[in-house]
Amino acid sequence: MKEKVLIALGGNALLRKGEKGTVEDQLKHVHDTADKFLELIKEGYKISITHGNGPQVGDILLKNEMAKDTLPSMPLDVCGAQSQGFIGYMIQRVLINKLSEANKHIPVVTVLTQVLVNKDDPDFQSPSKPIGPFYSKEEAETLKKEKGWSIVEQIGKGFRRVVPSPDPIDIIEGYVIKKLFKKKVLVISCGGGGIPVIKDSKGDLIGVEAVIDKDHTAAVLAHIIGANILMILTDVEKVFLNFGKEDQKGLDKLSIKEAKEYLKEGEFAKGSMGPKVHAACNFIKNGGKKAIITSLEKCKEALLGKTGTHIG
Repeated sequence: MKEKVLIALGGNALLRKGEKGTVEDQLKHVHDTADKFLELIKEGYKISITHGNGPQVGDILLKNEMAKDTLPSMPLDVCGAQSQGFIGYMIQRVLINKLSEANKHIPVVTVLTQVLVNKDDPDFQSPSKPIGPFYSKEEAETLKKEKGWSIVEQIGKGFRRVVPSPDPIDIIEGYVIKKLFKKKVLVISCGGGGIPVIKDSKGDLIGVEAVIDKDHTAAVLAHIIGANILMILTDVEKVFLNFGKEDQKGLDKLSIKEAKEYLKEGEFAKGSMGPKVHAACNFIKNGGKKAIITSLEKCKEALLGKTGTHIG
């Protein structure tokens, strides 16, 4: 058995821009994704999977909005749970079939995962994570009054709801996931960063209207289960300096010191590469061996040291 790897798969890997989001569309991408994961398993890597849910939970919220006059809308934590369930199911089913075809007898399970956040996290006072559909100015004003939502204008697009994005503190089902991982079960968990929950004065768990960054949760999960490597999969092969410009430069290696300096300088965008680099640093800081940022297509080559950005 080679390294133990926690893979953080981006939500856009299963639902691409411009697609309608049918089950057929998403299953095609799940099959492609599972083929890549199977390659890693055949190489001897022990993997666990977490995934994003941005496009999928966005669709669920839009359906809520379209049906609001007929059916009661569900809160954001429930929508997150819905997306965890159906994405996990698709990955789980396809992986079971492919492992069976490859004569690999590895059990696969999806764990509906709650992630604890601090009720006093400052992000609850200044929500900034955009979710759901765009609204007109009139609709936005009505929603502010009726539901107490925080809504901001995105120039040229309309008005959109924003919610808090608090830091993950702990994973409620972390002990169970760790036990399963030790028993060589392939666990799919913490989808979309996990369902955000807080503890009330009695210690009871309460779901909250928030979105946790999936890569930050992945770093916490990787530490809990004892993964040696955190591999964050995105839509580029490497981390780039001056991304999108003529002089962009791909980084093969990145020290924690360098990463922190670039983050401080604003080199990596807050809504894209920034959280990934930050999560990688947190994983190393808490005892992880290495973090890798690369694309799904290059995940095997990255683990073999041939590409990707290696942080540590």
